[in-house]
Amino acid sequence: MNEAHDYSPGQTDPASRRLETFSYLPPLSPEAIRAQVDYIIARGWTPAVEHTEPGQAAGSFWCMWKLPLFGETRAEAVLAEAETCHRVHPGHHVRLIGYDRARQTLGAALVIYRGNIA
Repeated sequence: MNEAHDYSPGQTDPASRRLETFSYLPPLSPEAIRAQVDYIIARGWTPAVEHTEPGQAAGSFWCMWKLPLFGETRAEAVLAEAETCHRVHPGHHVRLIGYDRARQTLGAALVIYRGNIA
């Protein structure tokens, strides 16, 4: 049986910090990100875009980019908002969330742009 290893992020090494589930995988391709947006929309979850400075990413709260995209059914519109947020805040991490109103919780959260890590 394989041994389980503890993940120990270095507090002094921001590049070693992990953000959300997908950060343990290789970077997602644009097609894979699009598939996640489609998944959020298909579930009826409300997509929203958030951003934060890399040094603040471990905190509980990220800044919301505009309002959540209530009722949005086009993945292109969601991806365009994320791209605009990234263009306005190029040094920030940008994540996409899918809010599940029925359960009143996040159904999905993934960082789709990583900011500059000093």
